[in-house]
Amino acid sequence: MENVHLAVEDDDLYSGYNDYNPTFDSEELENDVGFQQAVRTSHGRRPPMTAKFPGTAIGGRPLASSFGSRIPMASSMGRPMTGAVQDGAARPMTAVRAAGYSSLMTRGSTFDPLGQSRGPAPPLEAKNDDTVEEKIKILEKKVNDLIEESCMAQSIDALQLALEKAKEAGRKERALIRQREQSGNTEHINLDLTYSVLLNLANQYANNEMYPEALNSYQVIVKNKMFSNAGRLKVNMANIYFKQKNYPKAIKFYRMALDQISNAHKEMRIKIMQNIGVVFVRLGQYSDAITSFEHIMSDSPNIKTGFNLILCYYAIGDRERMKKAFQKLISVPLGIDDEDKYIPTSDDPSSNMVIEAIKNDKLHQMERNLKVLAEKYIMTAAKLIAPAIETSFASGFDWCVDMVKSSQYVELANDLEINKAITYLRQKDFNQAVETLKTFEKKDSRVKSVAATNLSFLYFLEKDYDQADRYADLAMNADRYNPAALINKGNTVFVKKDYEKAAEFYKEALRNDSSCTEALYNLGLTYKTLNRLEEALDCFLKLHAILRNSAQVMYQLAYLYEPLGDPQQAIEWLMQVISVTPTDPHVLAKLGKLHDDEGDKSQAFQYYSESFRYFPSNIDVIEWLGAYYIETQFCEKAIQYFERATLIQPTQVKWQLIVASCYRRSGNYQKALETYKEIHRRFPENVECLRFLVRLSTDMGLKEVQEYATKLKKVEKMKEIREQRIKSGRENSGRGRREGREGSTGSADSGRSSSSSSKGERLSAKMKSLPGSNEPYENSSPKELDASYVDPLGPQIERPKTGAKKLVDDDDFADEDLGDDLLPE
Repeated sequence: MENVHLAVEDDDLYSGYNDYNPTFDSEELENDVGFQQAVRTSHGRRPPMTAKFPGTAIGGRPLASSFGSRIPMASSMGRPMTGAVQDGAARPMTAVRAAGYSSLMTRGSTFDPLGQSRGPAPPLEAKNDDTVEEKIKILEKKVNDLIEESCMAQSIDALQLALEKAKEAGRKERALIRQREQSGNTEHINLDLTYSVLLNLANQYANNEMYPEALNSYQVIVKNKMFSNAGRLKVNMANIYFKQKNYPKAIKFYRMALDQISNAHKEMRIKIMQNIGVVFVRLGQYSDAITSFEHIMSDSPNIKTGFNLILCYYAIGDRERMKKAFQKLISVPLGIDDEDKYIPTSDDPSSNMVIEAIKNDKLHQMERNLKVLAEKYIMTAAKLIAPAIETSFASGFDWCVDMVKSSQYVELANDLEINKAITYLRQKDFNQAVETLKTFEKKDSRVKSVAATNLSFLYFLEKDYDQADRYADLAMNADRYNPAALINKGNTVFVKKDYEKAAEFYKEALRNDSSCTEALYNLGLTYKTLNRLEEALDCFLKLHAILRNSAQVMYQLAYLYEPLGDPQQAIEWLMQVISVTPTDPHVLAKLGKLHDDEGDKSQAFQYYSESFRYFPSNIDVIEWLGAYYIETQFCEKAIQYFERATLIQPTQVKWQLIVASCYRRSGNYQKALETYKEIHRRFPENVECLRFLVRLSTDMGLKEVQEYATKLKKVEKMKEIREQRIKSGRENSGRGRREGREGSTGSADSGRSSSSSSKGERLSAKMKSLPGSNEPYENSSPKELDASYVDPLGPQIERPKTGAKKLVDDDDFADEDLGDDLLPE
């Protein structure tokens, strides 16, 4: 210790730090010659002095000893001072050191707290894809991606693509298993991936109706004991057998699946039992089906099972059990909230906003659909069992209505009453239907409007337009937004020929329901009646966009294009009508007429022939076809058509005369003579027949020629007398009584004598001009005959035209359900 020199008490270790030395003025360093020279020499690069034991508080300033030397101070035991580290190792950081600073200074070290002098970090080691494990991972990812793509393709109904992806996933998965086996890593085989691949493949086979392949895939899964819960897939196999109508095997697999599903999965067991019951119904084993359905209704009742149970009871004819099943059906809880929940009850904007948000959400839509389905099943069941549970249909319906009124479906009671009236209509008991509907006049507005609409429709069909108009007004007053009531009102106005007003009612119905096809159709008919063809065309084109395959609409479009001067469009629309109703004879005849007007005789003949084949009683078609064969010099073929016209109109002598003329033109004079004789027997006063008999008898040299000539003269004389009397009667009616009596005698006598003499002279001249027996028949000219008859098959006539008259008349077409009939609601 005596060698240690202690510092003087007056020495201040921190003195001088506040003194300013101009040497440290950095602003003048560039101009300081000494500083710049020191920087350029080695003197300026000498390292600073450091302590032997770095890191101590006194290591930076050595203490003076008694010998004048400067050595670090050690402890009395020779131990290094506090903070010193032996062997030159760096001292670990302590809590009292500032981060980024160190008292250990090495040669050439600089202040670098962030370690930026070390440079950028070395690059990551490249991933080696050549290893077996990496290849297996990549392959597994590809298999999962293919399964996902297959499912996505199925969701958009791309079933073929989904099957291809599933097959590819199966191939990749098998390659994956082989790769694991080759690497000796079989204990890490992914069973879940194998299960997913096989299940997806089986499902895609089933979706593509490849049932044998689907069953094989399901069998692979079911028989593999390593797959847990694979037994429930037998439900899928049973569904396939059901689609194949292999019902015994379907029941077997449903029961096997039921045995392998625990009671914890109650809902799934119920669904399988319901499927078993449906299969028994398909097999006609209603007793077994009833057992399954009754078990479900006692354990977990639902609407569909209750309806199926009623069907089974109806099939076996058990009245009492039908009643009990109907009561169970209407008591099944739906588990949905009341509609009042969605009605705002307060002025709180936040709660009203929540109610508005959930009013049309998915849950509320599901609830509405469930309620609509339940009402449909109940209505169908009531209509089914009503005639069977009681002695009469009415009493059975009344019992169903009473049961419904006491259930949660109170609003269905009125609908059942209306269905009762409709059932009366189907039974053609109109009085009972009307009486039933009239009971609704004092009920609420909705039901009153429906009942009044039906009553208006009934009276309209019975052509009691006043009553129809009355109930249409009643329906409109009860519900002005009822499009059916507005249509019925428009129909009653239409039949009264107030077309403008009818159009207004149809337009109002369309404003209330833009998809009301009846209103749009009737509006088009109204415009057509008003000859506003362009507006009618717009209506039917809009209607065609809604009803693409409606033959009525397409016929109306064809009807409108013809007067608009576009026959090609009319033909196009009629061709579309034929594609929908290929056996309609009136449309075929209309097509024949349009082609005939265009000058295409061959197409016209084809369509007229098709029309005649489907409806051989259309006189216009028969006449056209007969005239076509005569025009083409095939009189023998024309005979069969005119003979059919004779059968259709036996009192019309012209068809029989045409038949006889066809025989004459074809050279069969004997058959023509027989036909004329038959006509004379049935129509003895027919002048034309007698004239042809005289000509034929003269040409053929028959003895009856004088007889027929005498009859002809007599008939012509009687005809002249009859015409003279008619003429005299008309003249006498225009004169006074006395003048008429005096003048009529003289004029009548003179008229008769002059007429008789002139007629006799004309007849004798005709008889003289008839050809002799040795002259050919064709030398006689039809011009020598009386002008009152024109030979329908002579060279001076033309084939009959139908342009002056519509070939397919609106009323005729209506008989084929394609006409202008209004469509009452």
